[in-house]
Amino acid sequence: MPSNKRILFAITDLNVGGVPLHLLRLVRFLKQQGWHINVVSLIAGGDIGERLLAEGISVHSCDAGHALDWRVFERLTQLIDSCSPTVVHSLLFHANLACRLACLLSGFPRSRLICEIQTVEIERRWHLWVDRFLYRLGRTTVCNSGSVRDHLHRCAAIPLDRLCVITGGVDVKSFAEAKPLSTDSWRSHDDEALLLWVGRMDPVKGLDTLVDAVALVAKKRAVQLLLVGDGPQRQSIGVRVSERSLQGSVHFLGLRNDVDRLIQTADLFVFPSRTEGMPNALLEAMAGRLPIITTDVPGCRDLVTDGQTGRLVRVNDPQALANAIDVALTDRDATQKMSDKAWHYVADHHSANRCHSAYEVLYNSAIGIENPAKTI
Repeated sequence: MPSNKRILFAITDLNVGGVPLHLLRLVRFLKQQGWHINVVSLIAGGDIGERLLAEGISVHSCDAGHALDWRVFERLTQLIDSCSPTVVHSLLFHANLACRLACLLSGFPRSRLICEIQTVEIERRWHLWVDRFLYRLGRTTVCNSGSVRDHLHRCAAIPLDRLCVITGGVDVKSFAEAKPLSTDSWRSHDDEALLLWVGRMDPVKGLDTLVDAVALVAKKRAVQLLLVGDGPQRQSIGVRVSERSLQGSVHFLGLRNDVDRLIQTADLFVFPSRTEGMPNALLEAMAGRLPIITTDVPGCRDLVTDGQTGRLVRVNDPQALANAIDVALTDRDATQKMSDKAWHYVADHHSANRCHSAYEVLYNSAIGIENPAKTI
């Protein structure tokens, strides 16, 4: 194992979610390429941390008690010194902030610190203010879509030459070849349409809009909605389902390890987010040839072209979402053609190997290793 291929990943938490899962897949790839890997989470615990440990990856924690726990900087500085990485890669705002300051304190070269942002931030504008002043403490900020890059350039005044785009990737074959599940637990008859949503139950995901849209659709046709995931909005969405008298039509499935099979089981993937970066959930649905309806917002429209690879609707508009669901279920031929085009697009542009190889090229560049001439 080359002594200079040592990387420390830092992330805010290792609970199940899009970014921790992205990190898990990247770590697996890099391990196969001969990298020595340490992972540190600002917050202790998390299912993804357990998976990493089970696969022989060293996982550490800064044991942060709250968002402003200043002890994190000291603990992270000590980890950088003890692990002696040649590259540090942080993901998510709080980990980026902690790593920038810890690397400064430890004397770690800023030319080998890589930060990453995976969403178009609209809720906490102060994050952008912090990034505006601290981006200089690292080599570059990785963005997972052109929309994230443009947002950071426009709203945080980060120069374009300090931003790079590495778009998300997915194991297309595994999603395309997954076997469907039995629908006996959710459908009372075969004519009922099965809608699927996957993600973290957070206000930015638009689940309130989705429940309201399903209530409108249910007035015209039999429909069942599967919600996969968990998060802070779980209880309030349950209350909304009851208020709309949808208890028999909305199913909370929690965290699942068979999302690929659920994608092969459902009729439509409905994803009404208010903002995204490049959502893994959409990539996975496209890889599984599941027809998509999503919102016309940054991140989602980076992947879906309206009327070509899926349908885009206005954000926060239950009626528009309900209309799109009804049209998709009525015109099955057109809907299937869109999902076929979506599959080809993802297979051509968003393979997991293409994504992960691009990261390794970036790391090699940071430590002065000449990258082999190959197509990624």
